[in-house]
Amino acid sequence: MWKNRNVWILLLGELIAGLGLWMGIIGNLEFMQAKIPSDFMKSIILAIGIVIGVALGPLAGKLTDQLHKKKVMLAAGLLRTISVLFMLLALATDSIGWMIVFLILIQISAAFYFPALQATLPLVVDEKELLQLNGVYMNVSTLSRILGTALGGALLMIMPLHTLYLFSFAAYLALFLLTMLLKVDDDSVSKVGEHVKEKRDFSTLFPMIKQEPIVSITLIMLLIPLLFIGGFNLIVINISELQDSAAIKGWIYTAEGIAFMLGAFTVKQLTKYISQVQILFVFSLFVGVSQLMLYMATNSLITIIAFTIFGFAIGCFFPVAATIFQTTVPKDFHGRFFSFRNMLERIVFQVVLLTTGFLLDSIGFQLMTVAFGMVSVGLTTLFYIWYRQTRQRVTLNKKKALS
Repeated sequence: MWKNRNVWILLLGELIAGLGLWMGIIGNLEFMQAKIPSDFMKSIILAIGIVIGVALGPLAGKLTDQLHKKKVMLAAGLLRTISVLFMLLALATDSIGWMIVFLILIQISAAFYFPALQATLPLVVDEKELLQLNGVYMNVSTLSRILGTALGGALLMIMPLHTLYLFSFAAYLALFLLTMLLKVDDDSVSKVGEHVKEKRDFSTLFPMIKQEPIVSITLIMLLIPLLFIGGFNLIVINISELQDSAAIKGWIYTAEGIAFMLGAFTVKQLTKYISQVQILFVFSLFVGVSQLMLYMATNSLITIIAFTIFGFAIGCFFPVAATIFQTTVPKDFHGRFFSFRNMLERIVFQVVLLTTGFLLDSIGFQLMTVAFGMVSVGLTTLFYIWYRQTRQRVTLNKKKALS
């Protein structure tokens, strides 16, 4: 895998683009903090782009399956690069309107780019290397998040705001140029006529998902870590207030990030001892345990341990989930499937964020973490029973068919 030039191009591209993305996010927050006093209006503005990105999900999935993945990534990368110019225009004119244009374009780009990227990974390595590649890719993404936020914060202290967006522009341009160097054989694109391509609409995806129980179960299992991730920043803020410590925020992000990378590095070794599906259930249970531990979040040590467990759990969970999708879903469905997954995660993320805020106001932090923990443990148990019953039913049907 490490001798594969495509792998290095994708990993280097993710690192560079991630730095640009997170520096841009730091810049967005700084601009809104200066121009928009209402937190509710900030959330509305941020949600506009996300809603449009979700609405374009079916089209993005369909086009990703009809066209070569590299072409989709290049078009999305070019749009993302151009979008930064509108943010520079917003800074020059102090215009919230131009910022909204920037946010819409960046979300449209993401709606097309990430499904195409996920569909490209199985095309550049053998199936046996996919789990390792997914783990390494997510580690690079996590590293770019840590470095990007740190670098963005440092640059704001010594340089004007527009400098962050110039760095973002350079990063996105570099990613576009790197993507041009990819050499990918995309056999999933039909070459037998437009009438075949027309059948590749979003509605054909759901019968396929129903035929693959492990895909359905894994999709639903994604809800459990999202219960934590959706309100992650609100949870960290509340812990900081609970402990009356600003420093604990840094320790939490550091512990979670390092543990995530350790999990993504070690998950391939774990598959030697337990199956990929068992890994999903075990570490889904660990997510619930980490949430329950936060009932004692007044204790700094227990808090750090809880986030370390959580980080390691999702570091194992997400690469396995991605590998199951990439190897079980037929390649000619990859664009639509990963677009659907992207839409699902965005919608769930927003619902969880709103629910977390409501519960924090109504029942308080500690009771909320217990509620989320019990839901996570309960859902993991129910999904495991469902999986066992489904597997037994499939086995019986196969035996009947053979007899």
